[in-house]
Amino acid sequence: MPRVMIPPPYRGPTRGKAELSVAGATIRECLNAIEAECPGFAAQVFDGSGRLHRFVKLFRNGEPVEKDAFDAPIAEGDEISVVAAIAGGSV
Repeated sequence: MPRVMIPPPYRGPTRGKAELSVAGATIRECLNAIEAECPGFAAQVFDGSGRLHRFVKLFRNGEPVEKDAFDAPIAEGDEISVVAAIAGGSV
């Protein structure tokens, strides 16, 4: 099964789990599987239109995932990393 790595800011719905193995043939299916198991997770990753939130980045096996590639097939042993891009600035 693909593994999804969850960053600390998004672990509330996963009850602290940093990694989940889920069934899914695409990145979107894997993230939806986490939502089914851990309600509230998808709201942290996707906006109301189903697009990736502005400050969220996804990686597949260490490579950035393009915004139009969420529905591309993934392999059984792939690792999907959800990264919380924290915005900041100087005062």
